Amino acid sequence: MKKKEHFTFSNGVIVYPLLFVLLIWIVFWYEIRFGENFTGFGIYPQKIKGLIGIICSPFIHGDIKHLYHNTIPLFILSAALFYFYRPIAWKILVFGILLSGILTWLIGRPAYHIGASGLIYVLFSFTFFKGIFAKHYRLIALSLLVIFLYGSLVMYALPIKDGISWEGHLAGLITGLIFALIFRREIAKPKKYVWEREDYNEDDDEFLKHFDEEGNFIEHKNVEIEEEKPEIKYTIKKDKD
Repeated sequence: MKKKEHFTFSNGVIVYPLLFVLLIWIVFWYEIRFGENFTGFGIYPQKIKGLIGIICSPFIHGDIKHLYHNTIPLFILSAALFYFYRPIAWKILVFGILLSGILTWLIGRPAYHIGASGLIYVLFSFTFFKGIFAKHYRLIALSLLVIFLYGSLVMYALPIKDGISWEGHLAGLITGLIFALIFRREIAKPKKYVWEREDYNEDDDEFLKHFDEEGNFIEHKNVEIEEEKPEIKYTIKKDKD
C-alpha cells in the first residue's frame, strides 16, 4: 500500500471502477434498446453451456432494480480495492470473477445465475478479512466500515429468499476469504516506532533524558538565556541659524 495515494483520475482509483460500472450499464442499455435478452449467457451450473457465464454473468442483470442495487456497492468496494490494494487489485478482480464463477457453477441450482453480486461479495469478503489479518489500523478501519455499510450482505449468502443466487453470494464470500489468505504477503505492515524496535536502548533516547526515574520532567536550570537588548537610536538635531 502506498503512503501517498489519492482518489484521483490519474491513478485509476476512480477511473477503473467507473468504467466497470459504465460497462454493465451499457450492456443493460443494449438489451433494452435492441430487445435482446442475455440471460442465456449466465452461469448454468453443471452444464457445459453454462461455463460461458463464468465470464459473462457479472455484466448481465435481470432488470433496472437488480442493476441499481449492484452499482453502488460495486463502485465503492472496487474503488477501495484500487486505493488500498492497488498492486493486486486487477488480480482480485479478474481471478475473483473466475473463481467465484467456477464455484457457482459447481454448487449452484439448475438455473441461470446472473449479476455482479458474486463479485461484490468477493470484494466485500476480501476487504474485510484482509484488514483483520493485516492488524494495520487503516485496514482494520476499512474492514469495520465495510461491515457497517454492507454487513447485511452476509445473510443473503444463505437460502432465505427465492429468486436470489445465494450460491453465487456464498461463492463470492469463500473466494474473498481465500484471496485474503493467499495474498497475505501483500498486506501493509504497521509502522513501528523507535521504542518498538528490537534494538531500542533507553539510554540512547534523548527524549527520555528529560525525565527522571519516576517520570517527572527535569528542568534544566543551568541553561542561561541571553536576552536581546533593544537597540536605541539617537537623533541629533541641528539648530538653524
